[in-house]
Amino acid sequence: MDGEGRPAPGPPAQGLLADEHLVLWTLCSVLLPVFITFWCSLQRSRRQLHRRDIFRKSKHGWRDTDLFSQPTYCCVCAQHILQGAFCDCCGLRVDEGCLKKADKRFPCKEIMLKGDSRAPDAMPHHWIRGNVPLCSYCVVCKQQCGTQPKLCDHRCIWCQKTVHDECMKNSLKNEKCDFGEFRNLIIPPSYITSINQMRKNKKTDYEVLASKFGKQWTPLIILANSRSGTNMGEGLLGEFRILLNPVQVFDVTKTPPIKALQICTLLPCYSARVLVCGGDGTVGWVLDAVDEMKIKGQEKYVPQVAVLPLGTGNDLSNTLGWGAGYAGEIPVAQVLRNVMEADGIKLDRWKVQVTNKGYYNLRKPKEFTMNNYFSVGPDALMALNFHAHREKAPSLFCSRILNKAVYLFYGTKDCLVQECKDLNKKVELELDGEQVELPNLEGIIVLNIGYWGGGCRLWEGMGDETYPLARHDDGLLEVVGVYGSFHCAQIQVKLANPFRIGQAHTVRLILKCSMMPMQVDGEPWAQGPCTVTITHKTHALMLYFSGEQTDDDVSSASDQEDVKEAEYTDEDVQM
Repeated sequence: MDGEGRPAPGPPAQGLLADEHLVLWTLCSVLLPVFITFWCSLQRSRRQLHRRDIFRKSKHGWRDTDLFSQPTYCCVCAQHILQGAFCDCCGLRVDEGCLKKADKRFPCKEIMLKGDSRAPDAMPHHWIRGNVPLCSYCVVCKQQCGTQPKLCDHRCIWCQKTVHDECMKNSLKNEKCDFGEFRNLIIPPSYITSINQMRKNKKTDYEVLASKFGKQWTPLIILANSRSGTNMGEGLLGEFRILLNPVQVFDVTKTPPIKALQICTLLPCYSARVLVCGGDGTVGWVLDAVDEMKIKGQEKYVPQVAVLPLGTGNDLSNTLGWGAGYAGEIPVAQVLRNVMEADGIKLDRWKVQVTNKGYYNLRKPKEFTMNNYFSVGPDALMALNFHAHREKAPSLFCSRILNKAVYLFYGTKDCLVQECKDLNKKVELELDGEQVELPNLEGIIVLNIGYWGGGCRLWEGMGDETYPLARHDDGLLEVVGVYGSFHCAQIQVKLANPFRIGQAHTVRLILKCSMMPMQVDGEPWAQGPCTVTITHKTHALMLYFSGEQTDDDVSSASDQEDVKEAEYTDEDVQM
């Protein structure tokens, strides 16, 4: 009876044990992925800290790379790189695990020689194995290099010559390097070494030292804005460091142009050239630094300036034949060839002085330096609105197409609102001291260069009307008027001409009342009653490239040549 009345203990105990197992497996299934994720994150952060420590202490210019950016082989283990780094000075590429070994085993480009015993013409090749550029050919057998799917063949990081593994000979290893195609643009390491030695001896006769490199030696200084052109400048800095001496390449966001240009004082007089990679604002920044060199008495070291356009407008670079914008369509090597072929010209630079109106105004007048144009009216209003929104959210304005779409939006809005109407009642305009009667305009534009508004030739216009050609070196300004934002759009698509007011050496504009938007070379602001005076300031030495001319440029250039020939003929007749 007692045995029959006792409950069976088995089934409840088994149920409790099953619940414990379920809870345990549930915890494991939740906590194990969390633990694995945390452990992987910790290991990844440790690897990143280790890699950054190597980057910071290394003489190489390491940058991160992976399989998706460019399929390459490690120079140490010869395996495919899944996650690794490359040097943007010598082009060395290594896997993440081999980074420390490569940093110790392979030297980077020598900015200057360690000793002064080697002569300038006795520098040997600096070979790097593997990852040679596409479509490169062996200097020995003239066959294509880098065709095998493995780490193979060699490249000299100075002259950029390539050679097959089987064609590499002892004589070729010890052969002196002539710096290749761009020898006339490169500052050799031996030159920097000799300069340091001369400065220790308190000598400054650099002309004798430079005579060893010939009269064709025109060293090129690269000044790139890494923030221009959707941050394209950062990649260009690395490509230029590979082709030139890294001491010639500067990021203006880290080294201001006035400091970077001091390297020109170590070069022969009137020999240096500068390539500015950025927008028109960056070019103006560099030209201001060149003016400071003149003030310091360094005028004989002033370089000639070329432009690689990375911004949105790029009207100055378009005027000088360098195109409306660079997006990597031609290789960097071709850019250097274009610089070597470019011709020197002069560019007028103007002083824009803005004096606020009022008897008790004690503020100093604002002063700007103008290279491109000054304007008051709808185009300045669009620039002001664009600038205000870009300051709030700079990450959104990272594309030329998007930037132009924003300009189109504000232009359409102004067509409806007409914030700048009746400008002729608010301003007085004087050209060379003579007041000009104005029609019912909304905007006035004062031009120094041929292009305006992202590629429009404003002064010449369209049709059969004959007007004196706009030049950027004649000491004259072209003054035009527009009837509104819609009129500006018509001009840009060649459906209308501006109202041509005239040409002058000095322009004065008096704003009598209200606030109006103004701009100088794309830098806008809102201005109250004032007097704006534009006078000639100085000349800048620029480089003009004729290879990127449009049809309008060719016709304008031919017309200018005809005018010059006529002037010379008139002089001959008078003589």
